[in-house]
Amino acid sequence: MTISEYKSSVKGKHAAVLGYGVSNRPLVDFLIDLGVSVEVRDKKEPEQEAKEKLRSQNIPLITGEHYLDNICADLIFRSPGIRPDYPGILAALEKGAVLTSEMELFFALCPATTIAITGSDGKTTTTTLVSKLLQAEGHRVFLGGNIGTPLLSKVAEMTRDDFAVLELSSFQLFTMRQSPDRAVVTNLSPNHLDWHCGMGEYAAAKENIFRYQNTNNLLVLNYENSYTREMASKAASTVRFFSSKQPLSSGIFLQDGTIALDGQEILKSEDILLPGIHNRENYMAAIAATEGLVSKEAILQVATTFTGVEHRLETVRVHRGVRYINSSIDSSPSRTAAALGCFSQKVICICGGYDKQIPFSPLANALCEHAKVVVLTGATARAIELALNECKADTKPGVYYEPDFQNAVQLASSLAIAGDTVILSPACASFDAFRNFMERGDTFRKIISELE
Repeated sequence: MTISEYKSSVKGKHAAVLGYGVSNRPLVDFLIDLGVSVEVRDKKEPEQEAKEKLRSQNIPLITGEHYLDNICADLIFRSPGIRPDYPGILAALEKGAVLTSEMELFFALCPATTIAITGSDGKTTTTTLVSKLLQAEGHRVFLGGNIGTPLLSKVAEMTRDDFAVLELSSFQLFTMRQSPDRAVVTNLSPNHLDWHCGMGEYAAAKENIFRYQNTNNLLVLNYENSYTREMASKAASTVRFFSSKQPLSSGIFLQDGTIALDGQEILKSEDILLPGIHNRENYMAAIAATEGLVSKEAILQVATTFTGVEHRLETVRVHRGVRYINSSIDSSPSRTAAALGCFSQKVICICGGYDKQIPFSPLANALCEHAKVVVLTGATARAIELALNECKADTKPGVYYEPDFQNAVQLASSLAIAGDTVILSPACASFDAFRNFMERGDTFRKIISELE
């Protein structure tokens, strides 16, 4: 659908935009430019500048606890963090409203080839790698979704020769009825169970990334993850697996330090700057997603120059012989386990944060294997401590508890000696103390930079 065709289809309609965050602000402007009547609803009051802009556009703003009551609209654009089964939303749908989202509208209007990545872990690095591989080959790339900028405002600039590369969360995918040309599911493990009604709903949301694909589309899946391996049977698209543990007759795999695609050597593991087996998996997923679009030379160029994404095993400083690493993105036990597995010696790990109702026994096993000291902080500190106490490992790390984040970081530093590594790898979301994992990582970076 073209923008002009969409403009004709929504002429004279009224839209309710639920949530006035980063992605929905450009959406409001986009709809206004198309002549759509808009109202904005958000539980929280936006900042004064944003309120003044809405006022200047004559856009009604409804806020407070009952912001989803009495919605009367033709179109409802849901912010990713708002569940679609709130009574106010369901009542509006019964009256004939159509539920959609900024991301779904982008997919409907985007003329470029779309490549989207989701998963419980690794999706940001994989998305970034896909983008960099395409750029190294000389393609024009628009990076968005959970990273980059909201792309709806850029859709008019895009052509069929361009690529839109997107990281998509389960929240964004939950109500999606469109899928990308090429899709990647890096892995799947219990996550966001404080928001989703169980693992089944979470997995079903992730499956929307390929649910509407056809035989001309591509789906890249992790062969070593039971959830993603089983997704292949549900896909109408061409499936390509990647594996870090075994050769595949058809697919991409790691063997004897070499990444091979259908048996042909593509990249030596030693050429990849990013540490850890999980980053080899990220590269395999990205290479499979760009198969036929990039050369071996472009892949080698990225591998030998890309040093990683902020907050992901990011070396912040080496101070008095101690290496400090910011991996604030590690918001699940499986992610922290993968991060810890990158180190040849035991580390001092800072863990804890917002409770997403995820079991911590796998985290406890990883900490017992890879950490010599654990400093616990945040809302989940006691739950992690309990899991460590119940762990059956022969050796266990020393455990310290400090509820204040800054004090926890300083405590970890005081316990370190030359040659040690201190890593912030929380295994939990940040919302108990920070707006997001970036703010948490930035705070860690600032504390470390001020150490004397």
